Formats: sequence, C-alpha cells, structure tokens
Amino acid sequence: MPAEPVSAAIALNRFGLGARAGETPPADPKAWLRAQQHHFDPRPTVIAATPHSSALAAAWHEYSTQVRAASMKAKRAANAGLAPSTAPAAVMPVAFAKPATPGKPLQHDVRHFNRDSYEAQERARLLAALTTPAPFAERLTYFWANHFAVSADNVVMLGLAGTLEFEAIRPNVFGRFGDLLQAVETHPAMLSYLDQIQSIGPDSAVQRRASLRQARTKSVGLNENLAREILELHTLGVGSGYSQADVQELARALTGWSVGGFLPPTTAIAAVDGGFVFQPDWHQPGERVLLGKTYRQDGDAQGRAMLADLAVHPATAHHLATKLARHFAGDVPPPALVERLAATHMKTGGDLSRVYETLIDAPEIWSRSLAKFKTPWEWLVSALRGVGVTDAPDLKFVVELRDLGQSIWKPRSPAGWDDTAPSWAAPDALLRRVEVAQRLAATIGDRLDARMLARRLLPGTLRPETSAAIARAASPAQALALLLVAPEFMRR
Repeated sequence: MPAEPVSAAIALNRFGLGARAGETPPADPKAWLRAQQHHFDPRPTVIAATPHSSALAAAWHEYSTQVRAASMKAKRAANAGLAPSTAPAAVMPVAFAKPATPGKPLQHDVRHFNRDSYEAQERARLLAALTTPAPFAERLTYFWANHFAVSADNVVMLGLAGTLEFEAIRPNVFGRFGDLLQAVETHPAMLSYLDQIQSIGPDSAVQRRASLRQARTKSVGLNENLAREILELHTLGVGSGYSQADVQELARALTGWSVGGFLPPTTAIAAVDGGFVFQPDWHQPGERVLLGKTYRQDGDAQGRAMLADLAVHPATAHHLATKLARHFAGDVPPPALVERLAATHMKTGGDLSRVYETLIDAPEIWSRSLAKFKTPWEWLVSALRGVGVTDAPDLKFVVELRDLGQSIWKPRSPAGWDDTAPSWAAPDALLRRVEVAQRLAATIGDRLDARMLARRLLPGTLRPETSAAIARAASPAQALALLLVAPEFMRR
C-alpha cells in the first residue's frame, strides 16, 4: 500500500536530503529509512579520491623540514660572513601534486596545495550528497560533522578539515558513540584545530628536564582547549555540572596526545605522518579525578578511559538526545522524545543505530510536516537533487554556498552551525536564496516542467498557492525559481 503523501515527504525531506527528480516516493518510509544503514558507503569513490590526512601531514612535514633546513643553512652562511643569497632555498616537496611556482615562496605553494585539497573535498561532499542511495545516512553524517565541528580557518586546517568527516565520522556513523568519540578526538584534524598536538603536562618528563636546564622549551605547557570542548560541546554539554577542575583534569589526562607530521623530530618521538601518537614524555604523570571518579591508568589509556565513561554518561545522553530531537522534530525539542532518545542511548551503551531507531519510530516527527527551516546546505542540496543535478564539474555550486553564508567546514566556532530557523531566515538571507534560485533556474529551467516537479518533490505538502503561482509563471525558468523559493520547499 502506498504511504501517506505527507509521510513520504517527511521521509524524503526531513530525514533525507530531498527527493530527486524522477524518484518514486517510498512506499514504506520507515522501512526505507532503516534500510539505508545497509546502503551507506562510508567511502564512496568521490571521497576516496580526495587526499587522505596522512598525505596532507606528509606534505606539511616535508615543507616544515625544508624550511628548518633552509633556515639553519642561512644562519650558518650569515655566521660565515656570506651574503644571504648564497644560502640554499627550500625546494618544492615531492608530496605536492604541482611543481613549485617560480618566484613564489614555498609557503605560497603549500597554501595552494591545501586549498586544492579543500576544494576537492568540498566537491566530493557535494557529489556524495547528490548521488547517494542513502540520504538519511548522509544527513546523519552532516549532523555529527557539525556536532564535532572543526573549521578550515588556517593553512593546516584548510587541508585537514574535511578529512575529519571522511575518516573519523563516516565510518562510525552507525556504530557506538564511544567509538565515534574516540575516533574524532584522536584524529589529526581535531588535535590540530584545538591545539592539542603540543599540550605538555606541568610535571612531565619534558618539563622536568627543562627545569633542570633552567630553561623553558618553546611553546610548552598545558592546553585546555580540547578538554574544554569535549566536556562542553562533544559530551556532557553546558550546564551539566562539570567544573573547571574537571576541565583541567581531563586536559592533564590528554597531555601527550599528538599526531605525526606536524612537529619537529627534535621535540617528539617518531610517528607516522598523520597518525595518532602518544608522547609519553609529555604526559602529566599520576592519577586523575574526573567527575568524582579516579583514573589510575598509565599513558594514553587514562584519557581513553575518561572518554569511554563520558560517552555513556547520562548528561551526554541527554545532550545528544536534545540535539537530535531539535534536528529532526523541530527547533523546540519535544521533551518526551528527548527522554526516549536519552533512555535508548543509556540502555544500549550509546549504540547509535538503536538511537536512530527511536528517531524513526518517534510519532513527534511524523505528526508535523515542514517543522524545520532548511539551512543553506540543506536547501541547496535539496534544490540540486530536485532538478536532477548529479555532477559538479566545477565549484560554482560550492561558491553559491559561500554566498548563502554556510561555507563547508567553516563554522564560526567549535560549536558548529546553529540548527534553528532564526539563524537562517533573515530577509537578506532569503533574498540571497532567491538570487541563487534564479541563477539555477536560468540554466536548467527550460528543461523542466515545474508544475509536475512540484508534485514529485513535495508530496502532500504542496500548497495550492504555490501551484497557482507556478502555473502563472511567465517562463519555465521563473516557474522553477518560484518552486525552489516556495515556503514549503524552504522547509523540511
């Protein structure tokens, strides 16, 4: 028996990424959603073709090694009284795909290399969204990528930001939250973004040796950034009862967590480029107390044990449940749904597949259509899927996202992009969507019948006013633009 049109629309748009042109609405929306776990490819071809974090770390390693070598040779030349020009310059690292740019400093080429990688990752993410057979799984990936937000806001993160989503989040999106948490917090992107890679305990072996030499090692010290964001954003949440002392204890437990490729070999043990490495001499020794529990483990096992407990803490369950309910059911999360999601998280030890089952079965989600205003990413992806775009030979669609105010992997803070309507529905933001819709319609509108397309994309939710406006449009392009900016298409 065919599903109710509204249920099909909710499955396609609120759980999924929007219907594709010519796509038949699911006959059994809940079964369609459940099956996507088995159709989800964590590493589709378009993503597998992008640079891995290990390649990016290797490139940075080679670049920084050459810069240091050039600097030392320059100093020796200066000490010998030679002209600065006689000191050898660094050459382009072999890991870079393009040859060095004549007349440009090496840093210029590194920046371009990382920017090329970033753009390839942007395009891969968009193509995966446009072609996936598992749009619910893709939406979940974006949800977790925003929960564990990093930003491509410097030359290193420009290359690494996308790899966190591709390498740590996608493979764990249907696993246990604890495994997802460990994968994210040990990934080079997160360790770099939150300045964890050189966090050193105040009583560590490195600091003791520095004290004996009556000297201070450059840039050493305890960094609390990662610990603070783990407690505030990634697990327990604001107002859950942890203290500054808990932040500091977690930060001390995480000292020595680093990544190969970004540190001079003179200050760190050898490590595979891009791989997680524990630096024992940097670790703050001794037992730690977090949230009243004592952790006596040695080495990185101490921090890992804390993460394992945080992953199944009741406050974490409630924090994650609130965000999931807000994302799927509405800006004001239904309290009963939050409690059921949190209960599933606790009962299953953070089994995300079981949590998603609770979401799929939630009557609060299926009882209200069009409860969520689409973010720019959601709106643009649904528009492109709706008009049948399956390729992006250039980056023009990604540029549209920048114009709409939601560049990929560039949120303004570790808190990620906001998930409520007021952040995206201001008049100037709506005007930009109209302009993007007009540009898209101008290139493809004459090939589509917007009247028929509207019924396919919005089963059960298409308003008579929108149908009438599309029918009265002066041209096919205008009709398509009207569909893409209709209130019911702006929401999911």
